[in-house]
Order: sequence, then structure tokens, then C-alpha cells
Amino acid sequence: MDRRSFVVSGTALALAGGLVRPAAAQRSAAAAIGAEDARLQKTLQGFFDVQIAASPENATELGLDVGRLAGLRARLDDYSARGRAQDLAMARRHLAALRTFDPARLSPAAAIDREVVEYGLANMVAGAERFAYGSAGRRYAPYVLTQLTGAYRNVPDFLDTKHPIASATDAAGYVARLGAFPQALDDDLARQKADAARDVFAPDYILDTTLKLLHALRAKPAAQTLLVSSLATRADQAGLPGRYAAEAERIVAAQVFPALDRQIAFITDLRARAVHDAGAWRLPDGEAFYAGALKAATTTTMSADEIHALGLEQVRELEARLDPILRGQGMTQGSAGERLAALNKDPAQLYPNTDAGRAELVAFLNRHIQVVSARLPEAFSTLPQASVEAKRVPEFIQAGAPGGYYEHAPLDGSRPATYFINLRDTFDRPKFGLKTLTHHEATPGHHLQISLALESPNVPMIRRLGGYSAYTEGWALYAEQLADEMGLYEGDPLGRAGMLQSFLFRAARLVVDTGMHAKRWSREQATDYLIGTTGIARGRSQGEIDRYTVWPGQATSYKVGHIVWDRLRSQAKAALGPRFDLKQFHDVLLIGAMPLTVLEKVVGERTQAQQRAT
Repeated sequence: MDRRSFVVSGTALALAGGLVRPAAAQRSAAAAIGAEDARLQKTLQGFFDVQIAASPENATELGLDVGRLAGLRARLDDYSARGRAQDLAMARRHLAALRTFDPARLSPAAAIDREVVEYGLANMVAGAERFAYGSAGRRYAPYVLTQLTGAYRNVPDFLDTKHPIASATDAAGYVARLGAFPQALDDDLARQKADAARDVFAPDYILDTTLKLLHALRAKPAAQTLLVSSLATRADQAGLPGRYAAEAERIVAAQVFPALDRQIAFITDLRARAVHDAGAWRLPDGEAFYAGALKAATTTTMSADEIHALGLEQVRELEARLDPILRGQGMTQGSAGERLAALNKDPAQLYPNTDAGRAELVAFLNRHIQVVSARLPEAFSTLPQASVEAKRVPEFIQAGAPGGYYEHAPLDGSRPATYFINLRDTFDRPKFGLKTLTHHEATPGHHLQISLALESPNVPMIRRLGGYSAYTEGWALYAEQLADEMGLYEGDPLGRAGMLQSFLFRAARLVVDTGMHAKRWSREQATDYLIGTTGIARGRSQGEIDRYTVWPGQATSYKVGHIVWDRLRSQAKAALGPRFDLKQFHDVLLIGAMPLTVLEKVVGERTQAQQRAT
């Protein structure tokens, strides 16, 4: 049953249970609702059109920079403070327009659309108005320049992997975007300077990695940089004549390198002033910043203390679940974390730390994606059309990149979705955890959930692209659990241990994130706790802690979201008994991402409608 069918039948059942109105009155009410729905959909489409026009990079990622939007393929996003101010003004206008709609005059489906978009806009406006530094919206990031944030990191990867080179127009657009890159670098620098005047800049260890990445981009001759070589290689493959590579080389040498030098000089100066404190508590209005970050990440009102306590409780529960599995493998000594660390060192669990070993690892991931994809019809009535493939994180950003992440396919289907895995050291990715990471990042995790929303014709475009971390990451963790329930670890006890280690990892995140940002834990204390609890290798664990430093709160969304997804399914099963249909429960994905508070309401209403219908 699709989304519109569900809400129409649900409305009909509700009317059937109450006073039946005359047919003429019913037609009049339906017409009024239909007209208001149409006005809302037109308004939401207008929001989307404005937002896409303001984000050329997003337009390219989605494959929408064609036709009347073709000019966007020669532009980058606006990284300046003025651009941020314009974004805030746009969000205020959209929020005001959305609040002219009365939910009572909308159909249930349209009311969901309104509520979800309003939630996101309201949080975005509140965060941007409250905090004058960094970014405060759906994801809170207090620092402009870090190992994970900044045009210096994002634009080269975007040009290499997202900007197409299939025509002379594409190649010219690449050169134009490369010409705009120095301004983006300087805009970031100006914002970071303004924030530094408020004593807002990253801790010393974050700046060390940032400098490492900046120097790596700057160290090669211009012609050998990815910025030039990507264009040269792909233009040659497309049979494009012209001096595109030569022009790109000139821009990099004459404009990009000096802009990078300016960033390097300033970050080096900041490094001399930087503190080692990890948490957001040290920032201006830092406690409120972190509270806002938690709300944005979890879409709940849970406090840092509540989340910290939940993490400790979950850790104890998961250690108890791991113990019998590890004992069954002859691992009886030490804590769960110590035994998992020992398993990580087993040569049989490691791919060679060579290019050939990395290629073998990625090949395994892609084979497992096919295995899982063949099983999906057992649990889902609708499957995504887009395919997904595993790839290494690009080498030039792997030092600061997360361990794994997902990028959706464009709407035009011109390339598959990508599940990136960081292979700077294969020791960080033992074999017993690879199935679980694939279930999380690819399918039935991020790829299935995000692609179903993107491809759903019943969801407004602005919502197809809207993400709520607790919903999305909570689903991906639920997908790991679902894979186990589908028997994908059958005969593989170490694979199941890898799944439970993943859960333990997400529970420990609740502890270390709140520990650093609310309880003033040091980087070292947080790292030691994460390693001791999960057994995850130090290099990967250190990278994770550094990620939580610059994205406060985000790491808490996974386990909080998973708990809600699991609870909602359990409640639906209890209410429906033998009538519970797993595929029908999973059809909620076709409605698109939403805050957990809205998800709870939607699933509850769906369950009630199913009870009335049977």
C-alpha cells in the first residue's frame, strides 16, 4: 500500500466510525482539502526550486543542473558569511509562508509534509539566530575549518566525483568552478577569522589533521593535483579537444595555491593559540550550543545526562549479549572489549594492508551487496531502482574522513549510489565487521531507505532530500538488526559478533559524545573509553573521537534512533498480533524521513488504521 492510498483509506475509516455527513457536505470538504493540499504542494515545490538555485553543487549531485538550470554547472555554492545570511533570510521567509497553512484544512498526508518541513525550518532558524559562529541547523558544527569541514576538503572531491565530463560544456563548467574555488577558500577563511576573534576555532589536534590535509593538497605540482588530473583524464576519455587541463593547471598554480597558502598560514597561527579541550562546553554559550546539537541530532528533548545514562545502560546490555558468542569461539578471558581487540589482531581477520588487499576487501563488499539485494523481497514490498556500489574513500581525504559513509545516486540515474569505506589502514576494518558495515551503509540500510524516499512520487521534492539523522541513522542501525533476523549471519558467529560490536560502538558513542561535550572529558579519556569498551583499533577510534569533536551531538542519533525504530515495530507487532506484516511496516519508508516525534505519530496512526481494517 503506498502513502497516498494509506492516508486516504485511513481518513475514510475515521469518517466511517463517526457521524456520516451529507454527500454534498463531504464533497465540499474534500474539495476544500484538495485545494489547500494543492496550494501546499505548490509552495513546497517553490521552496525546493529556490533552494536548488541557491546550491549549484546540490543541483549537480542530483542531476538537476540541466535545461533552465544548466548554468548552475559552472558555479559553486556560496561559502561566504553573506551567503549564510541569505540562507537564513530564505529560511525565515519559507517558515513564515508555511505557517499560513492550517493543518486542519489539509489531508493527513499533506499535514505530515507541512509538519516535517516546518520542524526542519524552525530548528534551522532558531539555531542560526542563537549562534553567530560555525553552523547550527540540522547538523551543528562549531568550526569552519576542520578535517571534516571546509571547501578545501569538499570542492576537490565534488569536482572529481560529482561534476560530469561528457561534453565541452561540462569541461568548461569544470574550469569555471575551479576558477571559483579560490573565492570559496577565501570565504571560508574570512568566516574562520571572524569566529576566531570570538575564540571559536578547533582544538589543537583537529588543527593538526586539518593542516596535514591542506599541505597534502598543496604539496604536489599543479599539474599533478587531483584538481587538474581529474579533468585531464576524463576529458581525454570523453575525446574532448582543447586546452582544458592547461587552463586548470594555470588556475591552480596562480589562484588556488595562493588561497591554500593563506589558509595554511592562518591555521598555523591558530595552532599556536589552540587549546586541547575537546568539548563544546568551552565555546561561547557552549552548553546551549550542545543542547541544540543534541536536539537537532536526536529530534528529541533528551538531555545530555539522560543520553549519557542510556549509553551506559546499553553498553552493559550489549556486553552481556556478546559474552556467550565470544565464549563459543573459545574467547573466555577479559572484557568484551579486550576480547574483540584480540579478535581484531587475528591475521585471519585482516586483509593485507596493500592496494591489492584493499581491492580484495572492496570486492567482498560488492559481492555481499548482491547477496543481500537478492534477499530484500522477503522484507520489503518496494525496492529502489538505483543500484549501489562500494568504493574506497578517496586517498587525498582519507586521513580526516569517517570510517564509512553513503552518497545517494542522482535523480537522473547517471551514476549509482556509492558506499565509501575508509581504507587508510585495513587493520581498522577486520573481516568480522564488514557485513554489518555493508548492511548499515548500503542495504538494507542507508541506500534502501534514502533511495526509496528519493524515488517516491508521493513525497514533495523538498522532503525527498530532507534528512533527519536520528531517523536515517536509526534506520541504518535497525537494518543491521534486520539483517540478522533475516538469517544473513547464519553459520557466521563472528559476523554476529561484528554486528553486536557495531551496536556496542553506537552505545559507547552516547557515552563519549556527552562525556566530551557536557562532562568535560578529554580527547584521551574519550578515546580510551571507546577502545576499552568496543575493542575497535586505536587508529579508527581516534578518528571517531575527532569526528565527534567537530560534529557534536551527531553521534548520539544512531542508538537513540534505533531504539525508537525497534520500539515502534514491537508496538505494532503487539497491537496487530498475527496480522502484523513486516513488509507493510517497512512501507513507512515511502513517506520519507521525518523527526522521531513525527515518526512515532505516523506509525501509531498506521497501526490503528490496520487494526480497524481487519
